[in-house]
Amino acid sequence: MLPLIQRFIELGEGYGDVFELCELARLNKNRIHHAFIFTSKKEDKEYFSIAVALKPINNANFFPIYICREGIPKTELIPKRLVAFKETLEKLQIEPIQIDMKHSSTFVDTNLYYQYIIGVLRLNHLIPPLQ
Repeated sequence: MLPLIQRFIELGEGYGDVFELCELARLNKNRIHHAFIFTSKKEDKEYFSIAVALKPINNANFFPIYICREGIPKTELIPKRLVAFKETLEKLQIEPIQIDMKHSSTFVDTNLYYQYIIGVLRLNHLIPPLQ
C-alpha cells in the first residue's frame, strides 16, 4: 500500500480566494474531513488562516488541505472573510476546528511551516496517519 500524501494547496489571501475556498467546500461537502481556523500572532497582531481538508478520491493516496494562509488580519471583532467561511460551514453543518499555531514567518521556508502544521494535526488525530 502506498503512503498517504498529505499536502497543502495554498490559495491566495484576498476575498476572491476565501470565496473560492468556500465554493470548494460546497462542491466537495461529502469529501470534507475537517475544516480549520488557524490563529497566529506576529508583532502583537492576530491573523487567521482558514483551511479545508478533503478525503482522498476513490483509492487515491492524496489527502489535500486547501488553505488561505494568514490572509485574514484581525482588524475587527470578527473579520468579514472569516464570517463568510463560518457561514459556509454552518450551511454545510460542519464545525470548524480552531487551533493556535506559530506564524509562518517563524519558519525559514513555507514547506517547513506546512510540515509543522501537518505534525500538529497528526499529533491531535485531526488528519489520518501516514499509514
